Amino acid sequence: MDFPLTRPPLRSPTARLPSSPPAHLHRPPPPVRVSCRGGAGTGDDAAVRTVRTVTISHSELKDKGRDLSAKIEEGFGPNGLGILSVSDIPGYISLRRDLLHLSPRLANLPEELMKELEDPESRYNFGWSHGKEKLESGKLDTLKGSFYANPIFDVPTSDVSLMQRYPSYCRPNIWPNDALPKLEQAFKMLGKLMLDVGLMLAYHCDRYVFKKMAKSDDEGLESILLRSRCHKGRLLYYFPRQQRLHSCLMHQVVFQENEIAYQIGETTEILSSGLLCATPHCVQAPKGEKALGVERSTFALFMQPDWNENLAFPKDIHLHHEFVPPNGTLTFGEYSEMLLNKYYHMRP
Repeated sequence: MDFPLTRPPLRSPTARLPSSPPAHLHRPPPPVRVSCRGGAGTGDDAAVRTVRTVTISHSELKDKGRDLSAKIEEGFGPNGLGILSVSDIPGYISLRRDLLHLSPRLANLPEELMKELEDPESRYNFGWSHGKEKLESGKLDTLKGSFYANPIFDVPTSDVSLMQRYPSYCRPNIWPNDALPKLEQAFKMLGKLMLDVGLMLAYHCDRYVFKKMAKSDDEGLESILLRSRCHKGRLLYYFPRQQRLHSCLMHQVVFQENEIAYQIGETTEILSSGLLCATPHCVQAPKGEKALGVERSTFALFMQPDWNENLAFPKDIHLHHEFVPPNGTLTFGEYSEMLLNKYYHMRP
């Protein structure tokens, strides 16, 4: 997930409710924009619609007795953009700053140290990844580097067979503790905060969904995320560009820099039978000559079901049905491994 800004280098983190990741520090923070696809267009001349995200304050979210169904439906429902922001989160601004300041330092470590942080067995889904992910064009993405880790469990499981079957979720974290000792704590603290806020949001999503379809609490989004060992943080560093890029037509969804944006992912759409809707998104780089040579950093948290959580694919939701067996059910681990094969090299 990307936020197009014309000044360096920090951007507000985002989180995805289950999926298959700003301004100069000495200036007042401007609104931040996330790009959601809106149809066909013609590059820079295409019309862009700007809308403010639906926003819920942290204090509203903490109140389990408050009915937030209208806001949940406006942001995440069938007619929403699949994104909602949470404001006034205690401690968030300092945790965000602490982590994002480390991103360029990580990306510029010596090459021999970066090799030690790579994990090819996980398809580079733990530790450092650069030039490994395929773009839609089929080309490898060399414009950004990513550092992946589970912010909750350093070792999700000690079962070797699970590490081999689901390497993208079950392998252990890799930390540059000698070269960059502050990274581990900063990564975990921001990731844990975003997960805690996301769980509160998931509770209210469940209240909305349960009004419309019969489900037990154990089948709800909050319970699924609470028992999961699969949450994954992604610290992204966008290398300075030396040439202009074209952009696609999209809605510019605006939220403030001191807010966390939560997007609905494909798995949430499956779990809610389409009541909570995912929205495609893409990167839009800053435009113009002033954007050249600018580095950018951001952090995304993917809140995901456990690898053994069953997903029952509704027949009227057409998401990757080429992967779905006749009984209509896959575990999240099975589904994710199939998706990852589309965008990364096959396992070594």
